[in-house]
Amino acid sequence: MGDRIATAEGKRTYAEYMVVDAEKALPVPDGLDLETAAALPLQGMTAHYLINSSFRVEPGQTALVHAGAGGVGLLLIQMLKSKGARVITTVSTDEKAELAEAAGADHVIRYSGFSEHARELTNGAGVDVVYDGVGRDTFDGSLVSLRIRGSLVLFGAASGPVPPVDPQRLNSGGSLFLTRPTLKHHLLNPQERLWRSSEVFGAAANGSLSVRIGARFPLSAAADAHRALEGRATTGKVLLVP
Repeated sequence: MGDRIATAEGKRTYAEYMVVDAEKALPVPDGLDLETAAALPLQGMTAHYLINSSFRVEPGQTALVHAGAGGVGLLLIQMLKSKGARVITTVSTDEKAELAEAAGADHVIRYSGFSEHARELTNGAGVDVVYDGVGRDTFDGSLVSLRIRGSLVLFGAASGPVPPVDPQRLNSGGSLFLTRPTLKHHLLNPQERLWRSSEVFGAAANGSLSVRIGARFPLSAAADAHRALEGRATTGKVLLVP
């Protein structure tokens, strides 16, 4: 009774009360406020599996992160820097560029011509990995941005789904790797959930990971929250507050 928990796997959560399976409940450490705990599980554990499982980042590697001022993007930048990676990120506005820079990005660029910029910043070699949650609008450029045997981790489709891909493109691009992961396949058991959540919550609790809550909407205004998200008018995490 009285345990503080959060989850990334709840259903029917637009409510004051909800039910979640005990094994999917994530313990919230002391010292972490509940709003931050609510903001972290989905995007924080996504960022965690991206850099630890989809493509395990090593010190000195260069990553291109799309949508660097988004909820996942801001966390990804910080986590990548903590692993010793060099981070290039794309944004759409000056305000979002400032947020990405504050998160620690080494280079902040716009979407227009991003693949050329990524190659310029790597002396023509290309980046080791692209983390792409945008999808259709960035997919081709993401492939072009990669070094030989680089990896494209396509984890979202904010601009729409990517059309069918001819595997020959991966060959001609330099024996590239392409994966399309999702969070539920990286939370297969209680041990994996606890590993990811404890590292993410722990970093937030000790101050090494900053969590931006870009907007709060009352539960009754959930439709307004969705309109803001669809209009790309948000940064960081959007919360619905009962």
